[in-house]
Amino acid sequence: MKAPLEAIAKADTLIEAMGWIRRFRGKTTVIKLGGSLMNNPDAMRHTLLDIIFMETVGMRPVVVHGGGPSINKAMEAAAIAPVWIKGRRFTDPKTLEIVERVLGYETNEYIANEIERLGGRAMNLNFKTTNVLFGEKLSLDEDGTPIDLGFVGQVTRVDRQTIESLTYTEQIPVIPSMCIDDAGQKYNVNADTAAMAVAEALGAEKLIFISDVNGVRRDKDDPESVLHSLTAAEARQLIDEGVIAGGMIPKVEACLATLNRGVGKVHIIDGQLRHSLLLEIYTTAGVGTEIVPSRNAPSTRITQN
Repeated sequence: MKAPLEAIAKADTLIEAMGWIRRFRGKTTVIKLGGSLMNNPDAMRHTLLDIIFMETVGMRPVVVHGGGPSINKAMEAAAIAPVWIKGRRFTDPKTLEIVERVLGYETNEYIANEIERLGGRAMNLNFKTTNVLFGEKLSLDEDGTPIDLGFVGQVTRVDRQTIESLTYTEQIPVIPSMCIDDAGQKYNVNADTAAMAVAEALGAEKLIFISDVNGVRRDKDDPESVLHSLTAAEARQLIDEGVIAGGMIPKVEACLATLNRGVGKVHIIDGQLRHSLLLEIYTTAGVGTEIVPSRNAPSTRITQN
């Protein structure tokens, strides 16, 4: 009796994945979930299923999340107009209260509860349970003039032991992008930079930014022009040439900074694509952009577009 072609194809996919599963078993991967993903419950569910799969086959996923759209809705309900300075949300005391409630507790607990509901094990790490991000007020300046962002902070210390203890016991840590200083003051933190700090502190094998685009594109308007593999030098050249432009510049620059601080690889993938996380990690071609320090670094890609 012949096996159905569809079943054989599934088996071939599993065999392809086996090599990557063995390679990444026991390795830490930090996954940054953006607020835009949470606006799509179906995409969110498939992403969390991917994360549960990663833990099931021996990887150690750590989730760091934002919650911008939910915060915007809560601020609108409170008749508070958002103010943005240099791409960061100005955070006054009333805004900080909303950020803490919506991001720090409601969103954080929702993600952990969804992971549990879908069959995984998770621990939400916030100011009410166990906080793992510590920091200070973020200071920016423009031409020597200080810029006040209110209660916006940057992470200076990560409780690595607590996070790793959870991953060793097969739990998925879920961390909101907020921190607290030595005096007990809480701060709103950019989720990308929070994820970077966690990845660096853990010496992560991978840092994955789940975005609303499918990676770095040679033509920003053509999804088919995604570059599946880039070295740090190639990425910098594309910035200089204007190929990488607009909002992708700070994200790629963040990726490059993270590679310089001990993280093995950084990925940018589209969270709207079903199971994009698994396809990026456990297939040879991948579906997003992988950025590596150099061509001498091990890559999960065979060719570059």
